[in-house]
Amino acid sequence: MLAFAACKPVDTDTSRPETSRAFPSPDRPVSKVIGNSFSTEEARDDRDEANKVMDMAGIEEGTTVADIGAGGGYYTVRLAERVGESGRVLAQDIDTDALKKLGTRVERERLDNVSIKPGEIDDPKLPKNSFDRILMVHMYHEVTEPYAFIWRMRPALKEGGQVIVVDVDRPTTKHGIPPKLLFCEFAAVGYKLVEFEEKPDIAGYFARFEAEGERPEPSEIKSCSSQKS
Repeated sequence: MLAFAACKPVDTDTSRPETSRAFPSPDRPVSKVIGNSFSTEEARDDRDEANKVMDMAGIEEGTTVADIGAGGGYYTVRLAERVGESGRVLAQDIDTDALKKLGTRVERERLDNVSIKPGEIDDPKLPKNSFDRILMVHMYHEVTEPYAFIWRMRPALKEGGQVIVVDVDRPTTKHGIPPKLLFCEFAAVGYKLVEFEEKPDIAGYFARFEAEGERPEPSEIKSCSSQKS
């Protein structure tokens, strides 16, 4: 089973952002970003991926959603249609070029319920108490500072809000993350797992988390080991 590593003093590794050093570094490899597209939109639509994920996530008319790692906007444009005029979608990414292209797409398709916001590798920069759902689809394994990132993400959830992760059960070196490791990292920052399902029809698995209890101080967060004990 996955173990918690001992709590360490503040990291002085200058290769990490200064804003991350109060948090543990991931005790695992982090996948390199190879692009902002997991698959072609046609292939994803052929398996009806977005609708299946949105149905499972309970996204409907009026829902407020953050699309983390939005890239070219596959989910963003489909979320915008689903939540309608009474809902809102915030598309976030750390790739400014991708966001510029997405901005052009949003204008072209006249998606008035979509806003676009750049994030940082250790901070999604989301407004507090704003979202019913936060989606992280096929991108969590590329987050280089996961503890800092999801710690700073927590306050953006409304009461009863949920984080939805879709990823693949394989090593992080192969652009996936084993579910037990995902669960451990979220638990370390004060989230509870409320649903998990293997979903070959969406090319991965579906995991749902909610915030639980008080958010721990960065110094209290214990790193998860990717090694079995």
